[in-house]
Amino acid sequence: MDALLNPDKGLILWTIMSFLILVGLMKAFAWGPLLHAIEEREAKMREEREKAEAARKDAERIARELEARLASAADEARAVVAKAGLEGEALRSRLKADAEAEAKAMLDKTRAQLDEDKRRIVSDLRKEVAELSLAAAERLVKKSVDSGTQKSVMDEFFSDLAAGKGKN
Repeated sequence: MDALLNPDKGLILWTIMSFLILVGLMKAFAWGPLLHAIEEREAKMREEREKAEAARKDAERIARELEARLASAADEARAVVAKAGLEGEALRSRLKADAEAEAKAMLDKTRAQLDEDKRRIVSDLRKEVAELSLAAAERLVKKSVDSGTQKSVMDEFFSDLAAGKGKN
């Protein structure tokens, strides 16, 4: 144990020289490649960070483009809906106008038909009245024409007419 507490000067010298040679050899053969490997790893990590940052920026750019496209599509959809609403309103107005014109035409046609029927009925009625008047006059002429006879003939004529016996 005494040898450990009092080392020999030659041993100290050889230990220091061995240590320095070992450090020199390590610097020449180990430190260079080790530092080179560390530098390569740092460069690779820096490159990966740059790629990740570029990918993040691309993702943000794509997200902005998609938002712009969605906004554009929404605007376009609103425009299409508005246009369809206007076209629907125009179609409704046109159909309403067509229906009103058709109804007016039908009403005019019906009125014309009614006027024609009225004229025909009035004409037929005049003919009938004329025929009835002639029939009444004929009966009056057949009998003597005093007022009592005339009254009884007229009463008989109208009762026959009401009973549906017709003329004569």
